Amino acid sequence: MPQSFSAINPANGQTVWTGVAASAPQAAAAVAASHEAFAAWSATPMAERVALLRKFAALCGERVEDVAKVITAETGKTLWESRGEAKLLGAKVEATLAAWEQRCGTSSFAMGDNQAVTRYAPHGVMVVLGPFNFPAHLPNGHAVPALLAGNTVVFKPSEKTPGTGELLVSLFHEAGFPSEVVQVVQGARETAEALIHARETAGVLFTGSYAAGRAINQAMSSRPEVIVALEMGGNNPLVVHDPGDDAASLDAAAYHAVVSAFVTSGQRCTCARRILVTEGPWADPFVERFLERVDALTVGLPTDDPEPFYGPVISEAQGEAVLRTYTDLVDKGCRPLRETRMLQSNPALLSPGVLDATGVELPDAECFGPITTLRRLKDLDEAISVANDTRYGLAASLLSQRDSAWDAFVKRVRAGILNWNGPTTGASGKLPFGGIGRSGNHRPAGFYSVDYCAYPVGCLEGSTLSLPGSTLPGLD
Repeated sequence: MPQSFSAINPANGQTVWTGVAASAPQAAAAVAASHEAFAAWSATPMAERVALLRKFAALCGERVEDVAKVITAETGKTLWESRGEAKLLGAKVEATLAAWEQRCGTSSFAMGDNQAVTRYAPHGVMVVLGPFNFPAHLPNGHAVPALLAGNTVVFKPSEKTPGTGELLVSLFHEAGFPSEVVQVVQGARETAEALIHARETAGVLFTGSYAAGRAINQAMSSRPEVIVALEMGGNNPLVVHDPGDDAASLDAAAYHAVVSAFVTSGQRCTCARRILVTEGPWADPFVERFLERVDALTVGLPTDDPEPFYGPVISEAQGEAVLRTYTDLVDKGCRPLRETRMLQSNPALLSPGVLDATGVELPDAECFGPITTLRRLKDLDEAISVANDTRYGLAASLLSQRDSAWDAFVKRVRAGILNWNGPTTGASGKLPFGGIGRSGNHRPAGFYSVDYCAYPVGCLEGSTLSLPGSTLPGLD
């Protein structure tokens, strides 16, 4: 029997999308159709693929408001943030073209009578599995480089944000991409499993939790021919060490800490789950200013005027999970500095929580919601040691006025994204985006996404068929 499912707006509980999950045979058929389209698409001249992508970028620029409204309706994110996400879709195209030229351009050199040439070739059908927190931007970050390289794409959005996925693929089709070159397939875990196990699947590009990424990696262990790129979560540290003792510096440090911990309702994989404060004259004033900024945060619904800093988490179930995590941390000995609690009788709308975890052994886990812990530490050496005390390794940030502190931090902290005097959530499309450990499998996205969308081919090319100047022994 077909399984219907719905997307629910966490801000008001209203159903915003209803549809049917693809069955295993339907998912396999979508991959087969994509595979059938691969030969013609990969043979399409690069200039034509670029032209289509630029048309797609232009359409995205025209539809920012439409995309933003759908994102907000499905996720509960504020419109200011959804607009920011929508604006990234078109920008990804030019960034990808620059990355391709720099990292995947054809190169050659003379080798005797031949030319030694490096070329890049597409893999085939790329299955893109998208997350709910950035339901347009993150899957688009896989799809654009995949299509540029000559792959075909089958995209399964999160079951929490199916409408955003449909809209994104419709923009590709409107730009002129053939329907079987970019497809959307709806469903949850069972549909994803069918897609990745399809015989013609050549790549799996995933953004989501560690548990799901691990399951994908295990499922692909018997298929080493399939390229797998995993961008998973993080237990990210933000270290505060001598940020300055003047009011402006302390306020800046508090601002970056609040953004790190609570932007997007704490639902970014790069959010700071641990704030590590070293001893010094800055420690107490920083904590005081940080809590003042937490108290000043506006939390509410996307329709509120003025707009809040953040809105609800993705669902009532997720809100209840976050509240359980908060209670569990208190039970482990953390001291509440600011309580995480339900607001406006909406289980998905939560106040920002801060827990003093000094001296408490914390679980090495990612809580996807508006909770952060604060820990007092002796010095920078101890802070770096604690920062590295995690099986994750996505993002880390240092707030400090000392050049020597950054020098030590950037050399010793193990993470794929390192920021100085900015939030852990700061990133650029012109840089790699990914982590180590449980945060990824060494295939960063961002500027480096072209790397897993094509493979290098070494060619020795001779335009004339002739014997070499020196034949091998025994062949005379």
